[in-house]
Amino acid sequence: MMRLLALLLALSTLPAWAVTCEDIRYESNRYTICTVDPTSEELRLFLYDDDGAPYGQFSAVNQALDGEGKTLSFAMNAGMYHDDRAPVGHYVENGQEVMRVISAPGPGNFGLLPNGILCLRPGRADVFETLAFVEQAPDCTYATQSGPMLVIDGALHPRFLPDSTSRYIRNGVGTSADGTKAVFAISNNAVTFHEFGSLFRDALDLPNALFFDGNISRLYMPDLNRDDFGFALGPIIGTVVPAPR
Repeated sequence: MMRLLALLLALSTLPAWAVTCEDIRYESNRYTICTVDPTSEELRLFLYDDDGAPYGQFSAVNQALDGEGKTLSFAMNAGMYHDDRAPVGHYVENGQEVMRVISAPGPGNFGLLPNGILCLRPGRADVFETLAFVEQAPDCTYATQSGPMLVIDGALHPRFLPDSTSRYIRNGVGTSADGTKAVFAISNNAVTFHEFGSLFRDALDLPNALFFDGNISRLYMPDLNRDDFGFALGPIIGTVVPAPR
């Protein structure tokens, strides 16, 4: 635990403009965590290209960004999707709603209420429990819904079991109370929901965190030589920076 605290302290002293990603161990599990400062970094969601086709891969997003003279410095899959890669729940990209909020219970992890929504606004990022999101109705420039919530106002999801045997590679995001820090995490070995939620609550000290997906979880981080490849993705989240020339 002391090693983890020292690592987090070191991360906090790095320049605010740079995404910081590190491999850590917590409670015998291995994770990669990436910390983004929404006040100084350009964090976006990506789903469809200009022709309406899903990007599917990090490389396709980078190809599109090249036309802007930009590139991804970090990216991760960001929410559940149907076979055609359309988002299962609420999705907003550049202020345009693609899919409405789904607040009813349903099958699978997405329907394991409470689920939640990551909302990106100028200068901040916030994970909301879905009903709280509906009540507050924030004006999101980008938003993606997934589920279940991992941490809700400092508490683990009530359905998570310490002795669960359901283990997968998992990824998700947690945000600080003031919206100035978004921490993305992917497990590097199979973990339970309880273990993954505990990472955000106890090790990263984040009051709200949202599960993105399991098994197909992927990370793009050139500084760590990570460019995970596999099945085509639905929503992708990433930080955008000027491309090197």
